[in-house]
Amino acid sequence: MSEKRLRLHAIGRSNNSQMKAVILAGGKGTRLAPYTTVLPKPLMPIGDMPILEIMIRQLRAYGFSEIVLCVGYLGALLEAYFGKGEKLGIPISYSYEQEALGTAGPIGLVPGLDCTFFAMNGDLLTTIDFSAMLRFHRRHGQIATVGLANKTVKIDLGVIETSEAHELIAYVEKPTYQYRVSMGIYAFEPDVLPYIRGTGAIDLPALILKLVRDGRRPMAFDSRCQWLDIGRADDYKIAHELFQEQRATFLPPRATITQIENERPRQ
Repeated sequence: MSEKRLRLHAIGRSNNSQMKAVILAGGKGTRLAPYTTVLPKPLMPIGDMPILEIMIRQLRAYGFSEIVLCVGYLGALLEAYFGKGEKLGIPISYSYEQEALGTAGPIGLVPGLDCTFFAMNGDLLTTIDFSAMLRFHRRHGQIATVGLANKTVKIDLGVIETSEAHELIAYVEKPTYQYRVSMGIYAFEPDVLPYIRGTGAIDLPALILKLVRDGRRPMAFDSRCQWLDIGRADDYKIAHELFQEQRATFLPPRATITQIENERPRQ
């Protein structure tokens, strides 16, 4: 990710706007146990830093003005590590959930979401172009945009297809399938908040389906980027290796971040 590309695509300072990122970091990460019994999943190290720090550095480079961490399980450890954002040069605040509210519910507790904002999971390793997603979202003018990635799934077994009469009609050995999947990155308008607040626990897939049923037409942005979450041990291992091999792709240089900070807003 070059300095020129980051400078041209910065979203928060090129148009004199403010852009908040709400990061969902309150889950227990049970699929990564036993590591997550003592460490919240967003603090799991990728290379020499937590995966959430990589994401925050990316958001800072793209010009986001503020980050809100929605925390619950082991939230004090996240706050102890990131503080108020001084180390990373971007304001960070915390929204604590007192009871489990699902993946979407915590967004409803965050104050000040009065303009377009992003929401995302705190365990992602990705090269998404946040500016391209924002442009897509604003161009289509809908209440929500879901970031999509391509996921390859290999089945290490022979897959059988049969007829209704139980006759074997196809036998595919160790097939590979391609799926378009949610990245866990969303662009929202403030109008989404009434669909969250006062509903109790609600997950993001349920929220998006509520919008569909209400005719609000959420959009889908094909990111065409590298993407992994670290919810499973196998994916965590792959993410660690990928970051080591392509560190410069995922981690903007500090000089680039300073360059963006010092740019005058363009009219």
